[in-house]
Amino acid sequence: MKRLNQIRKAPRGHWVGDGFPVRSMFSYDRDGAAISPFLLLDYAGPAEFPPTEERLGVGEHPHRGFETVTVVYQGEVEHRDSAGHGGKIGPGDVQWMTAASGIVHEERHGRDFARRGGTLEMVQLWVNLPAKFKMTEPRYQDILDAQIPQVELPNGAGLARIIAGELSGTRGPAKTFSPVDLWDLRLNAGRRAELPLPEGHTAQLLLLRGRAAVPGGETLEAAELALFEGAGNGIALEAKEDATALLMSGAPIEESIA
Repeated sequence: MKRLNQIRKAPRGHWVGDGFPVRSMFSYDRDGAAISPFLLLDYAGPAEFPPTEERLGVGEHPHRGFETVTVVYQGEVEHRDSAGHGGKIGPGDVQWMTAASGIVHEERHGRDFARRGGTLEMVQLWVNLPAKFKMTEPRYQDILDAQIPQVELPNGAGLARIIAGELSGTRGPAKTFSPVDLWDLRLNAGRRAELPLPEGHTAQLLLLRGRAAVPGGETLEAAELALFEGAGNGIALEAKEDATALLMSGAPIEESIA
């Protein structure tokens, strides 16, 4: 099993635009190659918004050379880009945007969600692209909740929604440019989950709700991140109470990010 490197408490938050109060759990600037192939993890919310006719969010901004993956837990997010693409994702849905050669887009609260108000909670993960794919055409993968397969974990430990990668012979729908596993976990209290991952792949786990014991006897609390070493063929954790977590793992891209 992969050894725990560190537990990281949620840092002080900041606003992205006027619609997304986020906490940056890791970044390339801080962590470098230790998190490759990932570049950034922002956890937005949970935050309450009153009803409004305003389109809260972040206006047009450019991306290039990587992918953004948005996983919505509560609320709705609408997106629109310079190529005329657009859409809306809600609870359980995922948007996997490949910026690649370059794209300008905006992200805002869904119109219906804004009008009724409510809780917004989402995670956005940035994934680096290998150099040979950085100038490919931009694309979107809007992956709805119903399209994401679920795998029951052994020993009644819970279930995993497989967004990308593979677990127990079940593959996620997301198409990736390098090996990436992205699993949305629901863990049952008092059960030990053993999650197989390839040797040498980096691994990070964000706990959104609940409490869980991780290697070394340390306890991971809600809104905390566990970073694991690459050596080893999986991770193990035991939920102290019912928990929700997002596991991300991938093969390091041993290249400059430029």
